[in-house]
Amino acid sequence: MSGPREALVDARRIVVKIGSRALATGADVQARLADEIAEISRNRAVVVVSSGAIALGCERLGYTQRPQEMARLQAAASAGQSVLMRRYDEALGKHGITTAQVLLTHTDLEDRERLNNAREALGALLDAGAVPIVNENDTVATDEIRFGDNDQLAAMVVPLLGAELLVLLTDVEGVLDAAGNRVAVMNDSATVAKVKPTSAGHGSGGMASKLDAAHKATMSGATVVIASALRERVLGDVLAGKDVGTLFPARGDALRARKHWIAFTLKPRGAILVDEGAARAVTTGTNSLLPVGVAGIRGQFHAGDSVQICGPDGREIGRGLSRLGAMDVARAAGKKGAELEMLFGTQGRDVVIVHKDDLVLGD
Repeated sequence: MSGPREALVDARRIVVKIGSRALATGADVQARLADEIAEISRNRAVVVVSSGAIALGCERLGYTQRPQEMARLQAAASAGQSVLMRRYDEALGKHGITTAQVLLTHTDLEDRERLNNAREALGALLDAGAVPIVNENDTVATDEIRFGDNDQLAAMVVPLLGAELLVLLTDVEGVLDAAGNRVAVMNDSATVAKVKPTSAGHGSGGMASKLDAAHKATMSGATVVIASALRERVLGDVLAGKDVGTLFPARGDALRARKHWIAFTLKPRGAILVDEGAARAVTTGTNSLLPVGVAGIRGQFHAGDSVQICGPDGREIGRGLSRLGAMDVARAAGKKGAELEMLFGTQGRDVVIVHKDDLVLGD
């Protein structure tokens, strides 16, 4: 054992995501993974993000394939969630471990107060020695408030806990290159072009989603491993630093939790277009976005909403929280000094569109 895998041995807060494709290979997989989770949780805090409710619900409701209609998806999730939890409760209960169901929607994590409540609840469960089983609240989730898939949910749970390790378990041995060979280490988790695509199945995600989730989690300071749930003792081997799956080292320039929330959890409600001078100024990371550098806006947003900041070529250079609504940003665009004072009164000269503390630059 050497290199970036050495850090895995000391990981004490771990998020384990188990995908639908892995669970669909047989009921014994869930039971075996529960045994492994019980083993590693003896001296570590473990949170499980588990898919599978919709697939189990489809079986219970007699659906022959995953439905497309939202109402039927929600019905399947409702019917399957209790089965999923019962299996975890029975499998971990054999080891004297209490499980706890935690259902989240994207809206829960967009709101800072609700996010902090979720953080405190998860922390209390871990302090009590329980293993939280986290899933998206598919019964009430709609397209507008969905995470997208549980890979994305797992990536958002990582900074919520301050986890050092995220393990994404699937039905392949890791990231495969175009020739089908496992990639042992990837330093650029955003690179998809050289990755062999995975086949469709029970889950809503795929390898591209896992790469994106790995990028988000490493940006919070966590190490990520994508590995096969079908491998015996996969979790123990990962935590022993063995050459298992594909490892993504933690980023040294990790974002603080609030900026990670701005960059990856909040959904932008619009865009602010800036001129070349403003683009240069904000990309230093030491300057706020001022009205004089604004060239225009896209969409409708309110003060406090997340917005994309786009350069003269239209490409996104960062994200931030706008201090003004779309109409006021449009009115202030290109103005400074006395012009702003005429618009906003005596405070006009101090108007900031996006403060540097609320700004996160793109890679």
